[in-house]
Amino acid sequence: MTTVTTVAPLVITGCGVVSPAGVGLEPLAAAVSGTGREEADLEAIGGEFPPIPLAATPDLRPEEYLGRKGIRSLDRTTQLALVASNRALAGLGAPLADRDRARTGVVIGTSTGSIRSSSEFSRETLVREKPYLVRASFFPNSVMNFCASQIAIWNALRGVNATIADGRVSGLAAVRYARNAIVQGHVDRALVGAVEELCPQSAWAWYLSGALTPAAAVGEGAAVFVVETSEGAAAAGRAPLAELLACEVGTLGMSDVRRGLTVCVERALRRSGVPAEAVTAVSLSATGLRGLGPAEEDGVRGALGDLPPHRIRTAALVGESFSASGALQIAGLLAEWRAGAAIGPVALVTSVGDDGNVGCLVVRRPAL
Repeated sequence: MTTVTTVAPLVITGCGVVSPAGVGLEPLAAAVSGTGREEADLEAIGGEFPPIPLAATPDLRPEEYLGRKGIRSLDRTTQLALVASNRALAGLGAPLADRDRARTGVVIGTSTGSIRSSSEFSRETLVREKPYLVRASFFPNSVMNFCASQIAIWNALRGVNATIADGRVSGLAAVRYARNAIVQGHVDRALVGAVEELCPQSAWAWYLSGALTPAAAVGEGAAVFVVETSEGAAAAGRAPLAELLACEVGTLGMSDVRRGLTVCVERALRRSGVPAEAVTAVSLSATGLRGLGPAEEDGVRGALGDLPPHRIRTAALVGESFSASGALQIAGLLAEWRAGAAIGPVALVTSVGDDGNVGCLVVRRPAL
């Protein structure tokens, strides 16, 4: 028999989300209740997009949250994540003390950083005259860990700084990495989340791959959470928004995604001490993706016996956001709770990718 080690739950005490529903949990909760989202302002993004549904963050104005200094040189990925981080820290009620910032890390999930920045920098090497006089200002934004480093710099956070690239499972993989860093004593808390920008390069990739169903929109967004121990939160007087009981990620290969997710969910439930019958809600990731949706649902059924009565499909509200999907699913669950949805106190957040990666997070709503 495999031995499974149970660790103490962590808690979310701050949440910042930027999505096609708007900035904050309130617009996302309104979208959950059926209010809908604003039309995407593609002119603000720029470039030629394919003829498919698109979902962009409406009227993104990072200067309202970050000030004007230094934001012009930041790519959209970093702007989205910085605003989400700003809102997550603002939700704590009081600024972190300097000694706390020294013990606060940053863990951000991403695909490859800013796809637009890296694509444009690569193009420069082909179209500029020899000896390839690329614009030096393009280079920093093209580095994968630029976003996470900027979050640390802007907020003076000096703990562990990590960038996690795990495809569609990046958001949950970031949670697991942060959990290990906190449990092992490397940091006391962390800003944890994931980000994905909408840009012509990624939209055309989705369009040409045919991976999305016709009605599915290509979206974007960032969700960042302050994650810490319950003892640390209590000592600082911070009320938890949610308890993170267990997070598991893994892969059995694309040929066995169903079985891989079943094993992942079963392991997460054992670690959390939660019986399958206690789970009344699941946040599913593969909405709008050809083939993966049924596999994800079958994987959950394999672990629980059936799908829980309440199914949350955040991508139907904000579009397919790839590496940010898991983090936005967590935010969508918090939005459901904030909207007063009667979904019960224990939920799963699941994630699957066409590379065979799978992930599961067990989340519990704190008692009032």
